[in-house]
Amino acid sequence: MSKPPVLSNIFPEATAIPADYADALPCDSRQYLVGGELRAWGGPTQEIHSPILVRRGAELTPQRIGSCPVLDGDTGMAALDAACRAFDNGRGAWPTLSVAGRILAVEDFSRRMVARREQVVRLMSWEICKSLADCGKEFDRTVDYIRDTIAALKDLDRASSGFVMQEGILGQIRRSPLGVVLCMGPFNYPLNETFATLIPALIMGNTVLMKTPKIGKLLIFPLMECFRDAFPAGVINIVSGDRDMLAPIMASGRVNVLAFIGTSRAADAMRALHPKPHRLRCVLGLEAKNAAIVLADADMDQAVGECLRGSLAFNGQRCTAIKMIHVARERVEEFLAGFCAGVARLKVGMPWEPGVDITPLPEPGKVAYLRALVDDALAHGATLVNPGGGAVQDTIFTPAVLHHVDACMRVYHEEQFGPVVPVASFSSIEEPLEYVSESSYGQQVSLFGSDPDRMAALIDPLVNQVSRVNLNSQCQRGPDSFPFTGRKDSAEGTLSVHDALRAFSIRSLVAARNMENNKTMLTAILNGRKSTFLSTDYIF
Repeated sequence: MSKPPVLSNIFPEATAIPADYADALPCDSRQYLVGGELRAWGGPTQEIHSPILVRRGAELTPQRIGSCPVLDGDTGMAALDAACRAFDNGRGAWPTLSVAGRILAVEDFSRRMVARREQVVRLMSWEICKSLADCGKEFDRTVDYIRDTIAALKDLDRASSGFVMQEGILGQIRRSPLGVVLCMGPFNYPLNETFATLIPALIMGNTVLMKTPKIGKLLIFPLMECFRDAFPAGVINIVSGDRDMLAPIMASGRVNVLAFIGTSRAADAMRALHPKPHRLRCVLGLEAKNAAIVLADADMDQAVGECLRGSLAFNGQRCTAIKMIHVARERVEEFLAGFCAGVARLKVGMPWEPGVDITPLPEPGKVAYLRALVDDALAHGATLVNPGGGAVQDTIFTPAVLHHVDACMRVYHEEQFGPVVPVASFSSIEEPLEYVSESSYGQQVSLFGSDPDRMAALIDPLVNQVSRVNLNSQCQRGPDSFPFTGRKDSAEGTLSVHDALRAFSIRSLVAARNMENNKTMLTAILNGRKSTFLSTDYIF
């Protein structure tokens, strides 16, 4: 694969980096949050370098952006102890606090978080190389998610504020917390996806042990004081480390919920460590190999535009990305011509540049992995159809569009999680349908066409294979009020603003026979506000 001239000077000299972008650096921290205290770590630390290389003369040097603690198993267990003490078998101040009280704490945290926006956004962009504009959108979307979660909990609490009477039994049914949650988010959305489990877990009364993402750690450190000051001691504990730290935590059996977004291999390894698997609830967002199916009667401009954004936004590093495209044979050349023209217009550059589309890849070894996928496909008969596709400059990998992809090739099956776009043509609709049904994953599919009868005939079988069918649009998560989940090996549990509240809680009830002495007692409890669970208060 050739290296076109456009990549030869893609990385900047230090003087070319905008001063306000560089203001966030370096972020060196030895702190971790346990039991309401920001503690200083005296052990080993991890040096963190950006995938942005800096040109110094003829050399390209990785840009050091900070460091963080590498905590050991004993420290991880101390954090788990703090979370367990704060929950105190359901008797702690946080799980017994009123819904209104927990909402106030989360609102307080949100206000403190907003004040750290610029620092968090820049650190995120430096470490994962998402465009500065998109990092800002991720931050703002996360704040909106917190507000929407608060509103959803108010709705849920209002619906539960009354009593029901069935067969002479009075009862109030509400939701209660599950216990201690281990929360881990992914590198590609280190703020939004992490908080999509963290905030619902907290606001429902659980206590949390949060491990920073493997990549995307630094942005969490400016928020530690916000967590410390907004929540009671031990309710949220934040650690950074590796498997050596996590193993004793899971092996203790004291984690009640595993909230994890990442690979199934890592999720399986952690779950296997838990000695009481039936007591462990898992909320998992795992791999996906979302397909697009472009029918012969599709609006081709629309299909090309949606597939382009769907496959290459943030370099294709999204679980919701379109990762395999099937096009009706009679229109595949038209599709490829439009798609490759769109790829050629994508801007390759640094994350602070306005309108940038393709940026350096943050995962170590990712460029070599993507080259191996392309080489394997070409060796088995695929064609690289976009000029200069797959060109490499250190951590930059330009989009590679492959045609004639089939089941003999790795990229047909593996989730590439990067800017490689495999395309196959079909003469029978059974071919892409078989691909979706045979896939190990079942998150989403995008379906492009215009005939209502044909689209309806495809919708019905596809919804039994994947959890979201997108009509004439790219695969995506939002809006956050929609359920986000997957079939097969793609997910466990459902995340949305409403579903996440249910995922991190359980329905509990208090019941009594409809007798005068019971009614008198219940009235005294309610009027005296003696219980935070039994309550008819209405939260506005």
